[in-house]
Amino acid sequence: MSLPGPPLPAAASTLLWMQRPLAYLDACAKRYGEPYAMPLIGFPKIAMFYTPAAVKEVFSDDGSTYAAGKFNKSLSALLGERSVLMLDGAEHMRHRKLLLPPFHGERMQRYGQAMLDATDACIEGWTPGKRFALQPDMQDVTLRVILQTIFGFALGPRLDEMRRRTKRILQLGAWPPLLLPFMQRDLGPWSPWAKFQAALKAGDEYLYDEIARRRRSGERSHDILSLLLDARDEDGQPMSDADLRDELTTLLVAGHETTATALTWAVRWTLATPGLLDRVRAEIHAARSKDGTPRLTAARAAELPLIDAIAREAMRLNPVIPIVGRVLERPVRLAGHDLPAGTPLACSIYLAQRRPDVYPNPSRFDPDRFLGKKPAPSEFFPFGGGVRRCIGMAFALYEMRIVLARLFERAELSLAPDAPIRVERRSITLVPSAGLLVRLERRLPDGVVAPPITEHAAGA
Repeated sequence: MSLPGPPLPAAASTLLWMQRPLAYLDACAKRYGEPYAMPLIGFPKIAMFYTPAAVKEVFSDDGSTYAAGKFNKSLSALLGERSVLMLDGAEHMRHRKLLLPPFHGERMQRYGQAMLDATDACIEGWTPGKRFALQPDMQDVTLRVILQTIFGFALGPRLDEMRRRTKRILQLGAWPPLLLPFMQRDLGPWSPWAKFQAALKAGDEYLYDEIARRRRSGERSHDILSLLLDARDEDGQPMSDADLRDELTTLLVAGHETTATALTWAVRWTLATPGLLDRVRAEIHAARSKDGTPRLTAARAAELPLIDAIAREAMRLNPVIPIVGRVLERPVRLAGHDLPAGTPLACSIYLAQRRPDVYPNPSRFDPDRFLGKKPAPSEFFPFGGGVRRCIGMAFALYEMRIVLARLFERAELSLAPDAPIRVERRSITLVPSAGLLVRLERRLPDGVVAPPITEHAAGA
């Protein structure tokens, strides 16, 4: 493969990718165009694509040519070798079909009230006049929801213990260097990898105990674990405990941290965009008036078009994950270039979603782009695309609409004026610096719509 790209050793390029991922993507795209080759530790040079035509071709594949599981192997230490993210081909499709139903339609909508309740509990824990980091609280909301979705846990000690263990795993696994193969070594009990492995073992023990308890009791509900326990392959065999562990861990991790980050970015941009909160609250007030209720219902919150547009525009401007990758199973010609089998390539979500020919003034936050308009799947793909599109996309968007609607309905927030907002890496995700510092101005009583707060937004 002969592509232009930064003439850097893999170590130097990886350091830039870890520390300044978006600036590095921008600089390479500006200098080398599409495609370019980016050297990274653990890979041959990665071919980077971001034009709609190239992205469309990659996403049109049935999985036989462009293998995502092979590209995702750096995550196997956390998610396991049998995770749907690690599998390719027919096996990937079988796991995908098993996991899809709970994240769509009526099954998904059963969790609307749980999403409202989790958001209300979060808001009640805030102190008026005090500033705090929003991202950890959004993680608490989404983790509580996904635990109830996966296990059917009611509020209580079992949910609290699983939440505690999961948060410990994610806290220790957030350090970006742990993605590098040479950092995944146990150098003693105080080394970063050893601490992470100990936390992972504690989480696995609890997962395996819950799987065994369910198998013994025969207890079934509408949760995802019940669905997977009843699933059978084409030979009539159930999923093994190891398979269940890997899929449940994947859903726990992918099912809450990414959504929490997207929620945080959406709040950041809403608070920083003059006049937008007034429009949001007008939409909320009109929706409540239709129902004659003091608070939004989950069904009504999920239907608000401006809230939906804010969520999508936030994911356009600040995608939680900047690239999605594949490894070629056979030689292909893509965007006029011949690429041999074994070539790793990536479609850059970040670069594709900031193309001025697709999104005029692409650095400006403008949710009106998504009101009554729908970009092509090759132009907007924060959840990936094709047969590898995130199975939780509909669930995440549903949850984002409900949580954002409740936040803006019940809490008057402002950005901390003296806290610059930068993009920081947290493992594979890109988060606001300091977790996005905000201040609660006041909680709003039922039935009250806040007055305009443009003065807070202007200070952002």
